[in-house]
Amino acid sequence: MEKTAQTRRVIVSAALAEFLEKGFANATMDAVARRAEVAKGTPYRYFPTKEALFEGVVRQEIAGALVEVNAANRAPGEKVGAFLRRTMLPAMRVVETTGRGAIARLVLTEGVRFPALVEIYRREMFDPLLGELCKLVASAREEGELTSDALVDRPELLIAPIWYGIIHNGLLDRSQPLDIGDLFEANLTLLFGS
Repeated sequence: MEKTAQTRRVIVSAALAEFLEKGFANATMDAVARRAEVAKGTPYRYFPTKEALFEGVVRQEIAGALVEVNAANRAPGEKVGAFLRRTMLPAMRVVETTGRGAIARLVLTEGVRFPALVEIYRREMFDPLLGELCKLVASAREEGELTSDALVDRPELLIAPIWYGIIHNGLLDRSQPLDIGDLFEANLTLLFGS
């Protein structure tokens, strides 16, 4: 069983590299197999389609990084702002170095031609994260940590700086990348205080 899980991880890691280098449209299952150093048909045993392989990448490389951002993981008495700094900020500090930012840009740039990518990303990462943030923001409002309902009404404001940084770094100005962790932390300070 462990060998199966290890082979799956190797294939997903190879797929990540292939997608980031060639894009979704130009990546092939054969090339992923070569990168993973497995037989040509092996990726198909784990992922029947390229879309399923992309879903595996999103699950392993992105969704797994945000598993700690679960309202149930909040320590007793811990403020929501402090919880987000403890759980989400570390993941934001490495968005670019782990390839997560590049995956998000891939969804943005190729999602029009391949709507399945957007659906996978939304279902596996975006909706679950936003759902947890909604719970956390509601708790923050109930506990008096927020003085207005603006964030309750628009919890997307929490993640807006992340998306701006991803777009800026890969599409708008690659020569002067922004630190997405710093953007997220500044936003937390604006919304929750220091």
